[in-house]
Amino acid sequence: MTGQPPRAPRTPRRGGWPAVASVALGSFTLVLSELLPVGALTDIGEDLSVSTGTTGLLVVMPGLAAAVSAPVLTVASRGLDRRTVLWALAALTALADLVCALSRDLTTMLAGRLLLGLALGGFWAVGAAIAPRLVRPESVHRASSLVTAGISVGTVAALPLGALAARSAGWWTAFWAAGLLGLAALAAQIRCLPRLPADSAVGWRDLAGVVRIPAARAGLLATVFVFLGQFASYTYIAPYLERHARFGAGAAAALLLGYGLAGIAGNFLAAASLARSVRATVMASAAALAAVAALLPVAADSAVLVAFLVLVWGAAFGALPLSLQTTMLRAVPAAPERGLAVFVTVVQVSLATGSLLGGVVVDGYGIPASLGVGAALAACAVAVVAAAPVRRSSRRPDPKPDSKPDRRPEQKSVV
Repeated sequence: MTGQPPRAPRTPRRGGWPAVASVALGSFTLVLSELLPVGALTDIGEDLSVSTGTTGLLVVMPGLAAAVSAPVLTVASRGLDRRTVLWALAALTALADLVCALSRDLTTMLAGRLLLGLALGGFWAVGAAIAPRLVRPESVHRASSLVTAGISVGTVAALPLGALAARSAGWWTAFWAAGLLGLAALAAQIRCLPRLPADSAVGWRDLAGVVRIPAARAGLLATVFVFLGQFASYTYIAPYLERHARFGAGAAAALLLGYGLAGIAGNFLAAASLARSVRATVMASAAALAAVAALLPVAADSAVLVAFLVLVWGAAFGALPLSLQTTMLRAVPAAPERGLAVFVTVVQVSLATGSLLGGVVVDGYGIPASLGVGAALAACAVAVVAAAPVRRSSRRPDPKPDSKPDRRPEQKSVV
């Protein structure tokens, strides 16, 4: 990982932390909206008169749409003020949730989820690169961590909100609430965001060129292994807790809430660690992920140990989205949107593939085997980062009076 994060303007109009907070509210609303159906899947299926398996399309649709929309919207919006793009994405998020709130059939519901996927991919390709432009360089990691914290907070809030709405006022009320949050994010961004001219025009060749950069290639490969491993194993953590670790439904739900809270903490701890070493942060987080997934199958008889490992898992994975995103920002510092557009596509495809892989393994060999697969894939991510060349320090001792300065080009690091 080489280069420096993009420098922020010295005095952005109405920028700074209020602007960062408005973008963070947008990230929270997107992830909340994406995961809302998970907490109310059965109730939605009954009301729409479709099977639970078919209702699962409501979860798959946004991810697949985001994988396509990230590069497409990045190219289509080239040259546009990024503030205008963010306004459009916030409005699209609110519209998607309102369509779902009004839906009474599967087709309309899927249309709303498709709109959400378009906003999701566009935001993580464009919006994630905005935070460094809103604050001073020394605050870049903290600003980025605030935006990505929306992932963890949205993940924690989505399942209980969806479940509570389904069992009280109706599942559609959760989408009404998310739609209002989307409108609030739009209003905040209209009020707080400064003008943000596009860094450069991005074309399809530019996106394809990202994979030719060694730093980006290593970062993307590590991302593939991390998200394959995470979703091959974590997708089935609730059945593991209830069937193998013998947690009751209430205890399992409480532990998963703890997982989400630990993820929030891990996100902010990563922000401090990244300022010291991106390489070490990625390696430590992925190694912890691999260790937890490997230990859980043999720790099932100890509720205390299982609970401890799940909390470590939450903290480790909470650190990885920000760490891997920082990898791409530093790999393509001159045009971060290019790197993030490819990054989002890789994340979404790996997420869906990991869940599919985990399902095949669980059906054939059981849940403990899926945890083993997750551990092996996370270990591969550690190996990718460990094998990357280390950057030599750019600060060399002053040459002796009778010696010539070393003018050899500096060796660059891929992480």
